[in-house]
Amino acid sequence: MVNLYSSSLTSLQLYEHALQCLHNGDYQQAVTLFEQVIEAEPNRSAGWYLGLAHLLQGQEEEAQMIWLMAIAEADSEEADLWTGELLQILHSEAEQREPAVSEPTEDEAPVKEQDIQQEQLAWLIRRHIYEIAPQDVTNLLKLVQRSLRLNRFQPDDLVDLGLIEQLQTEPYPDVDTGLLFQVLKDLLQQVPLAPQVADLTEACLPYVQDPTPIVDLLLPVASKLHEVRRNKGLAYRYADMCMRLDGDRADVVNQLCCICQDDRRYTEGIELARRYYDKCNTIIEKIVGNALLLRGLMNTGTHWQEAEAVLHRQTELFQTLIADDEGNVDRFFDVSVICTPLFFYPYFEDNPRVNRTLQNQVAALYLKGLQGYLEKHVEDYQPYPQAPLVRSPEHKKLRIGYLSRFFYRHSIGWLCRWLFEHYDRDRFDVYAYFIQLTDLDDFSKQWFVSKATRSCSFDGDNLGIAKAIREDEIDILVDLDSITSYCTCGVMALKPAPIQVTWLGLDASGLPNIDYFLADPYVLPDDAQEYYAEKIWRLPDTYIGVDGFEVGVPTLRRDELGIPDDAVVYLSGQFAYKRHPEMVQLQLQILSQVPNSYLLIKGLGDEQSIQRLFEQAAEKAGVSRDRLRFLPRDRNEETHRANVAIADVVLDTYPYNGATTTLETLWLGIPLVTRVGEQFPARNSYTMMVNAGLTEGIAWTNEEYVEWGVRLGRDANLRQQVTQKLWRSRQTSTLWNGKQFTRNVEAAYEQMWERYQEKREE
Repeated sequence: MVNLYSSSLTSLQLYEHALQCLHNGDYQQAVTLFEQVIEAEPNRSAGWYLGLAHLLQGQEEEAQMIWLMAIAEADSEEADLWTGELLQILHSEAEQREPAVSEPTEDEAPVKEQDIQQEQLAWLIRRHIYEIAPQDVTNLLKLVQRSLRLNRFQPDDLVDLGLIEQLQTEPYPDVDTGLLFQVLKDLLQQVPLAPQVADLTEACLPYVQDPTPIVDLLLPVASKLHEVRRNKGLAYRYADMCMRLDGDRADVVNQLCCICQDDRRYTEGIELARRYYDKCNTIIEKIVGNALLLRGLMNTGTHWQEAEAVLHRQTELFQTLIADDEGNVDRFFDVSVICTPLFFYPYFEDNPRVNRTLQNQVAALYLKGLQGYLEKHVEDYQPYPQAPLVRSPEHKKLRIGYLSRFFYRHSIGWLCRWLFEHYDRDRFDVYAYFIQLTDLDDFSKQWFVSKATRSCSFDGDNLGIAKAIREDEIDILVDLDSITSYCTCGVMALKPAPIQVTWLGLDASGLPNIDYFLADPYVLPDDAQEYYAEKIWRLPDTYIGVDGFEVGVPTLRRDELGIPDDAVVYLSGQFAYKRHPEMVQLQLQILSQVPNSYLLIKGLGDEQSIQRLFEQAAEKAGVSRDRLRFLPRDRNEETHRANVAIADVVLDTYPYNGATTTLETLWLGIPLVTRVGEQFPARNSYTMMVNAGLTEGIAWTNEEYVEWGVRLGRDANLRQQVTQKLWRSRQTSTLWNGKQFTRNVEAAYEQMWERYQEKREE
């Protein structure tokens, strides 16, 4: 060995020089000096650092060999002591290379390459600490922290490293809870969809002393997983943890309730809704809480009697709110008060004059409170028309913005995609605003992202979205969701575009600052303008037009369902909300009058409760239960459409008709029986059938509904005539001409803009 230093240097001086080289990054020189120290006289500390110097050069096997050989020389009593010495050195060296953890800022300077190298070395050291002391929870936490920062982390690391197991070991280890919950926060920010992180979170619960900050951390995660990521299983886990930590918090009960209702945990969803309502104090809280209970009841499709009582209480609460607000014009409350609380009225009764008047009053009240709030608290935003119209020089074409949270394989997505497919790119720029949808599937990318002039996804507050729309200089903003989405409705209330339009969704929202509601000559009666706050804009022929639907391979066969080949098969396929008991009874009356007929029932809802509902109706109508078939959900929409073809006749619902389901039925050439009413949801099937050239199957009374159902069931020739009409309509009707429909919509947009310009010039 070459001695680089004078023999006059003492071992202590060589040792100090070696440490200095190690800390300066001169690892090879440090190796040489530590070897000289050890050669001069035994020194365990020099041996530990010699191994470390090899490790920091990437010579991991050499480092492990040096440490193992040193510890092997110890007796049983000394081994733990010597291992502790080594671990203390490694911990200290790792900490020196780790930056202080702080919350990131927008103007944070970029990480230097040197800092990254130091963090990588810290990670390497901690990996070897793990090899020596796998039960060191602090090291495991810091190892995960380093892995996250270096993009080395894999969710399985939490299991492979034994971190979850260590935290679950009783008696529980002594843990730095500050570090523990910081690592948990980092994990939830970076990999919220990993079930292993949820497992770790469960393991952390016994270490919680103050539940408030942990619930504040977990509850938004549950909300985002539910609303944005659409992962109800994981959302439930996090919300349930919050409930166990602090079940008295109203927001916790609310969140878990919403997730349960969407995750088909029907009984739990109803009980949590009752619990939440009991916690409500103010009139607005009671309106929202009562609506949550109503939603839970309607999700089952069978609690109609209790649901009617809850709806009656909802109306009384709204009337109290409206009466109390006289003179209190600057009240501000969340937009949720005009979404779920008003959502279910059309499912109970066909009374648009009364129900829409109530909806208009509540929407106007909300908008009044919102405007007062903006004037007092928001300095950098003004809604139109107060805000000046700004159009940059490059803004030549009309800019149409479509706003929705349903730009995916959802009814809204299936129906609106043709406007993106066929719009005139020489005259219009089309913007797709994805609300609360950050994970785009192939359908979203194919039909919206790739075809729009610009698309963007938001996961933020309503005001931030409205500002972004304003910056894009959108001329006409089209709401596709109506009151089915809090966020969309809230953005529209902020009026970020000079012209605002509602199309699709659940009827119109009633907001006074929505300029137009797109309809047609049939879907709304002639006098409907009397009870709409929005101006009804009637498109030619139809308010909806599509090029058709993709149809897959069927998975249903009559013989597998025990249905004879010569039987007449009826189908009723709808959400639980639409299973009005009166219509169920009418459908069974039809079945009772058509020999050798069967009824297929499918759709979301409490399957056992829906089955009891139909079986009771069958018994009342004198129909054997053997003539009912309850079908599971299909794996995708294409398969669903293929399976609809098993039916000879489809029976529509009332007072809320099918919409997408009706279009799919007509596209497949299957006769449909519908009951027409006065409200928009009770006339969807009517306008579609008229535009397809049909009168057969259109009923204006319950008696006519039964008559048409029986007639179409008994008369095979009539069914064939209807099918032939539907096939011919594919070549003639705007209903099946997405391009022509798009031209009609674009003409409406241009006329709206002309009217707006004329009013500005007055």
